Amino acid sequence: MTEPRFTLPWPAPLVAGTLVRRYDRFLADVTLASGETVAAHCVNSGSMEGFVRPGARVWLTPAPSPTRKLKWTWSLIELDGVTHGADTSLPNRLVKAMLEARALPRLRGWSTLTPEHVHAPGSRVDFHLTVRGRAHDIEVKNCHLVYPDGRAYFPDSVSERATKHLEILTRHARQGDGATVLFVVQRVDASCVRPSDLHDPAFGRAARKAADAGVRFRALRVHATPEAVHVLGALPVDLAPYDTAPLVAWRAAMRPFTGWQRSKAPSRKA
Repeated sequence: MTEPRFTLPWPAPLVAGTLVRRYDRFLADVTLASGETVAAHCVNSGSMEGFVRPGARVWLTPAPSPTRKLKWTWSLIELDGVTHGADTSLPNRLVKAMLEARALPRLRGWSTLTPEHVHAPGSRVDFHLTVRGRAHDIEVKNCHLVYPDGRAYFPDSVSERATKHLEILTRHARQGDGATVLFVVQRVDASCVRPSDLHDPAFGRAARKAADAGVRFRALRVHATPEAVHVLGALPVDLAPYDTAPLVAWRAAMRPFTGWQRSKAPSRKA
């Protein structure tokens, strides 16, 4: 395994369990070693293609607040003996820690740092920096989907929100500001990152348009383990157009391990 270039500890020890199901989009039932089945927060609005595998070993993070309704968050899943990150809020926490530690190459020299920066109503970026007197926006994207070709693909379902973020960065890049899309790949088996023209063609078009306008695309390979989150280094981002035909069969093979169940609506009494 590559020596970590940056390590982020978990805020509390993780607890192992077995995934029972994902349902109602943001919920997952997990059976703990004690035999108790608990409901955990699933921090992922997408399909989680390939990750919804009942019977898989998973790890939960205890909620930081005792008053939170859901006492657990689904953080990791083990597939074929390797752990992968399942929490889409982790990348922002990781990038924030790396920025504060000045551990992101080419962005170490910032003088101001503002998370969740709002330029105007409806125009928000994950991080707004001033780097050597120039404004620089960063949008962080979680990526977990890796196909048999060894490439990671984002997104794994249509994401109008992600496309809108690219349009915001494109606009600011054209105005002369710095702009970066940073993919955080929470698994170790990817050779590069591609926009998924199969899952969201609009995002792919917006990504190439953004790059033409001067937006930079970068990616980090991350190994999330029960002990800590380890940044192993950079991954290339490939924005070149490609044939999506081989991806169709791979997506079909992943379909049984994708999505979420909808709970039955409670019956109404007359």
